[in-house]
Amino acid sequence: MAQTAAKVDERTCLVRAMYFESNRSSRDGLMAVGTVVMNRVASPHYPNTICGVVGQPGQFAYGVLINPLNPRELPPVERAADAILAGERYKPIGDAMWFHVASLRIPYRVEYMAVAGGNAFYRRTGRRYADIRVGPANPNSVAAPAPASANQAALAEAPQGSVIDRFFGQAHAAPSSAQNCEAARAGLGAISLACEDEASGR
Repeated sequence: MAQTAAKVDERTCLVRAMYFESNRSSRDGLMAVGTVVMNRVASPHYPNTICGVVGQPGQFAYGVLINPLNPRELPPVERAADAILAGERYKPIGDAMWFHVASLRIPYRVEYMAVAGGNAFYRRTGRRYADIRVGPANPNSVAAPAPASANQAALAEAPQGSVIDRFFGQAHAAPSSAQNCEAARAGLGAISLACEDEASGR
């Protein structure tokens, strides 16, 4: 069945991209995916609509525009999508337009910007991609090979203090449930949806 964005509005396309591409464990992960979508919309190298970007073959999760959604999981995704549409962005990733599952190892060098919602967000390096960039480099980013499939391998290969190192370091030093929210904020700034809901009374 071919994917189609027919009769689907821009907000719905954004919600679907954020829903299927993030593990929905944190608002940061949702916002990071939404920021990638908007970075692509702003680039002359991609379609200039959200549905056009999200519906590009092979760019987002298969069936992103047609697979069923779980209504119980939608409220935090919709809140994050509305924030993106109102102009909010996940600043740690800057103008990154690519991401992959954090545990995946990719065969080329990239400039990692952040890890959020189970994904590693990055910019491609080299002259071939220079004209695709639309902003200055993130001073906190790391030019490094993609993280290995195992957490320990990622820790061993990533430079000290790198985004990948900090992410996996936090995963190995998980605090008790009473400290989870504060520890998450102290790591990469990821805020779980449970913490967000508790803080907002939802």
